[in-house]
Amino acid sequence: MSTEILVNIGPQETRVALVDGGIVQEAYVQRASRQGVVGNIYKGRVNRVLPGMQAAFVEIGLARTAFLHVGDMVQSGSGENGESRAPPPVNQLLHEGQDVLVQVLKDPLGTKGARLTTLPSVPSRYLVLLPFDRHVGVSARIEDETERERLKSVMTDLLAELAPDYGVIVRTVGEGASPEALAQDMQFLVKLWRSISEQARSARSGELVHGDLPLSMRILRDLLGTDVDRVRIDSFEECGRVRAFAERFVPDAASLVEHYDGAAPIFDLYGVEDDLNRALDRRVELKSGGHLVVDQTEAMTTIDVNTGAFTGHRNLDETILKTNLEAAQAIARQLRLRNLGGIIIIDFIDMKNEDHRVQVMRALEKGLARDPARNQVCPVSPLGLVEMTRKRTRESLGHILCEPCPACEGRGYVKTVETVCHEVFREIQRSARQFEAKAFLVIAAPKIVTRLMEEQTVGLAELEASLGRPIRLQAESLYLQDNFDVVPL
Repeated sequence: MSTEILVNIGPQETRVALVDGGIVQEAYVQRASRQGVVGNIYKGRVNRVLPGMQAAFVEIGLARTAFLHVGDMVQSGSGENGESRAPPPVNQLLHEGQDVLVQVLKDPLGTKGARLTTLPSVPSRYLVLLPFDRHVGVSARIEDETERERLKSVMTDLLAELAPDYGVIVRTVGEGASPEALAQDMQFLVKLWRSISEQARSARSGELVHGDLPLSMRILRDLLGTDVDRVRIDSFEECGRVRAFAERFVPDAASLVEHYDGAAPIFDLYGVEDDLNRALDRRVELKSGGHLVVDQTEAMTTIDVNTGAFTGHRNLDETILKTNLEAAQAIARQLRLRNLGGIIIIDFIDMKNEDHRVQVMRALEKGLARDPARNQVCPVSPLGLVEMTRKRTRESLGHILCEPCPACEGRGYVKTVETVCHEVFREIQRSARQFEAKAFLVIAAPKIVTRLMEEQTVGLAELEASLGRPIRLQAESLYLQDNFDVVPL
């Protein structure tokens, strides 16, 4: 089955989907009003230094001040003998009002500002330049030891010739690249960094020094590997720009870029639009009849596996194993598609057979093997839970496309009508003690007013008698179920 990248260009939005074998694996959304800032380099100004947290808040021109930890600063590292060396106190490195060149590691998320580093890295097609680190590294996804040694040897020689003070990492797509192609990439990165350094010297505090590529072009650098068969873009103008960019920087990929002019919207191919909508649901249906329940909170993401309507054909253990194996594959895909990061807790259906546990863990690790985000999976805990982490750099799909429900404010539930009625009674009593009013007016949602006039009419009459003052009711359709006002008259 083919692997394709579909690009949908809208008036103020760009969407990208990576489709492998007819199944959506990853989705990216960039909007003009809410562009990601990961990879951007700013000239920031230290707003506040926090010695107790070994960190500082830095103003880089965003809505919220960004966060810079001492572990992400240039001065941290290793000692002369290679032993781990603790970084010096942050107040020895930074002071309020100081200008500092920083790069964004993580987008702002919720109430948290962006995460910064003073160890910027500049990526290209095959390489990542490390201006403040002389380390030569090779992507861990390149497993052939002979190829790893070849790449290290080539890059060591190139660094000595072109940039002796810099470091570099060879990206996964650099596997098999010729010395000439690597040298061309290296020369481009050195020129780019010199240009960035020059701009940084004249930039003002809070100013963007270097921005990452637009999403439609960034995919050629980050997503386009040797296994991608074609890139289809539904905008003729953008297709031309992307192809021109590819011919200059990724020549071997230029022939893969093509314009899509089909009658159906491009995201209707392979059911991409439907998959994106389903990725916003809590419940994920499995083909066997089981299902997953995915809950994303600020602290972590929890995934619960249930057999649902699946009853199996042999015995309970085989039913549980089959459901868990299918769930493991589905979970690996959902993590990529929804871009869920941080701490993730998976509650598989309890398995008594140790061999079954091993099979499920292998299936999960196999599914995560192709995930570009770094992840770490722990063994099954004594409680039967699987704990894992997945590197989070950008907002999840749900955070980009959705906002908290105005009725429940993200809790997932609202107070019952009966509960609100009792709250109304208590608020009336509270107001009666505070105000010398002749009467009270209750403004509430229609459901609340109806309940007070019907099932709670006895309680309302008793309250009027005890207070010696009338209580009037007014239904307001704009009020949410658990909102009300008690107005002294």
